[in-house]
Amino acid sequence: MSTPTTSSTPLPGALPDRAPTPVRTPPEGAHALVVGASGISGSALVRQLAAAGWRVTGLSRSPVPGSPAEHVAADLRSADSLREGLSELGPTHVFITAWSRQETEAENIRVNGGMVRDLLAVLGPQGTLRHVALVTGLKHYLGPFEAYGRGDLPDTPFLEDAERLPVENFYYAQEDELFAAAAAHGFTWSVHRSHTVIGHAVGNAMNMASTLAAYAGIQRHLGRPLVFPGSREQWDGVVDLTDADLLADHQLWAATTPAAADTAFNVVDGDLVRWRRLWPRLAEHLGVEAQGPSDEPQPLEQQMAGAEGVWADLVAEHGLVEPELARVASWWHTDADLGREMEVFADVTRSRLLGWTGFVSTERALLRLVDRYRAEHLVP
Repeated sequence: MSTPTTSSTPLPGALPDRAPTPVRTPPEGAHALVVGASGISGSALVRQLAAAGWRVTGLSRSPVPGSPAEHVAADLRSADSLREGLSELGPTHVFITAWSRQETEAENIRVNGGMVRDLLAVLGPQGTLRHVALVTGLKHYLGPFEAYGRGDLPDTPFLEDAERLPVENFYYAQEDELFAAAAAHGFTWSVHRSHTVIGHAVGNAMNMASTLAAYAGIQRHLGRPLVFPGSREQWDGVVDLTDADLLADHQLWAATTPAAADTAFNVVDGDLVRWRRLWPRLAEHLGVEAQGPSDEPQPLEQQMAGAEGVWADLVAEHGLVEPELARVASWWHTDADLGREMEVFADVTRSRLLGWTGFVSTERALLRLVDRYRAEHLVP
């Protein structure tokens, strides 16, 4: 089937995607270190910091092409590598946006808790740290992959003061390492519990926007509908998402607002959506027929098994710049989000009462983001 040259559902020109984002002017002498600078959250944060005039260093294994940040190479899983790469850096603000998925939760705790501990064990004694921000997520309330959605969960909308679940969770381990380092070295902290983060990045393991855009392109090419792969609970229920630029602003706000110090926050767009309304909008926008859920979920990992050959055809036909489908689409992560059998959304009252006014229209932001991916020839 031919690809439409323009989206069939124009976005309202009179309405912006989001409320205006203030410029978070850097405190005197500020030097920000963004850990995970190549990811969806980290790259958005680097852009905002640089635009606001901060000195920015991005920590990743290799430089990010076109990034405005200075680069420092280090392996977060190696204490020796962190000591070698960061021993003389002296940042004032650290933003931790990276994690490494492991086979078991015990390994997630060992590796991801260890990354926070080893990072701050190098930076804390340098005496320059003023604030450290840690990005986690709503698995704080839902449980880890091995016990996801099981047991007695807190009511929605999730509140930040909910009791921790009685299961091992690497988010808890990361928080505990952060709290211990802050007490030892005298810096303030903030925790940012995002939901599914929607933003611009390539090669990220949890990118729903590019995943759905790639899925739509493959289905359109094959003459098939865009089948909702998840559960009826997700189709019918309300859900929220987190825009990466909004998450970046929230971290900068907390890092520069004394009243927000030493506090954990939920951070989501501020609106609620239903997939049964958003899915047809997305499908129409991408020029493919929409189809709702079946009685049983139809995971993308099953629907898209063997799709690499189709992707190769699309790369050739449309001049796409990323030949590796796995760097554009993360089927497993989108399946996990859309296959949930419970309602999931978070309360952001705590941030609002302290003066944060960020807000994003999830639908408009998502549709404009897939347009950006198409304009950059990352998806057909």
